[in-house]
Amino acid sequence: MTGTMLAARLHERGKPLAVERVLVPTPGAGEVLVRVRACGLCGSDLHFLGGDAPVARLPITLGHEPAGTVETIGPGVTDLTEGLPVVIRPGDSCGVCPACAAGRANICEASHVLGMHVDGGLAEFVLARASDLVPIPAEVPFEQAAIVSDAVATPYHALFERGALQPGEAVAVFGCGGLGIHTVQLARLAGAGMIVAVDVRAPALTRARDAGADATVNAADERPARRIRELTGGVDLALECVGRTETIAEAVRSLRRGGRAVVVGMGSEPIALPPPNSFSWSEHALLGSFGSTLASVRRLLGMVAAGHLDLSSSVSEILPLVDVNRAIDLLRSPDRDASRVVIQPSA
Repeated sequence: MTGTMLAARLHERGKPLAVERVLVPTPGAGEVLVRVRACGLCGSDLHFLGGDAPVARLPITLGHEPAGTVETIGPGVTDLTEGLPVVIRPGDSCGVCPACAAGRANICEASHVLGMHVDGGLAEFVLARASDLVPIPAEVPFEQAAIVSDAVATPYHALFERGALQPGEAVAVFGCGGLGIHTVQLARLAGAGMIVAVDVRAPALTRARDAGADATVNAADERPARRIRELTGGVDLALECVGRTETIAEAVRSLRRGGRAVVVGMGSEPIALPPPNSFSWSEHALLGSFGSTLASVRRLLGMVAAGHLDLSSSVSEILPLVDVNRAIDLLRSPDRDASRVVIQPSA
């Protein structure tokens, strides 16, 4: 395919995205060109825009939650057909490094993440490796499939593959944006015990209760860890979905002895922990969690298709590509009532 397409490009950190025409990429060996039908906006995109998380080059097309249809198939790809609905896992993998060999392709040493290292899905077309595509079941709309690839699969990985959540365990979720809301929802589906959600925005806490939280804490009014310990005696598992020094520290403080804290949020601030005496004495664990695996994305799409995982209220608004900066403003607003905004580059 030849010609040009519209894409939302970051030229300078701190500046709005430029929606401009660029060349449509041509798939090489093992690659596929996907016509983007939906692409979710994420808090990480705000970090890339603000410069507190790195991108590999400028300019670059942002967007790491794309779903669409196979447009053009590159040489050597034999198991895909044109027109097939697919979701793209945000980061590719080499298949041969120690992480990949251990089944942890999400932290592949040679990974290229859409919208961070290579051009992403805030465009009419996006290039991807065929091995990073997952077919979308007919029952799942594009906008829900798009957010599954990160906003749902990332907390799934953090809860179960890193945090090892067990039925009946008490859980605290710090930050109730797109990642946090789905953390609450998945923890409830998995049979967690008491779930406490923490945020500084009332609308976010209301959504958390709707998603299954038993209690909420407004961190603008009180110390979250203290209140969580009053409610639960300390949680078994805390998920930090913000990426800030203080929220990570509060997540650790909220743990009971032997508890685990998993950092999902992206940010540039340093991590501050309690003194070694209390940290070691309590056998607390602090874990990082990044992205997800193809198997997790496939499993979650199946859950949505079967009606076991309801994402019908997860997408707050769907906007065209030309309104991408308005969508970003919606996510940035301190009193926002948006969990996930989805951009629709192609009708």
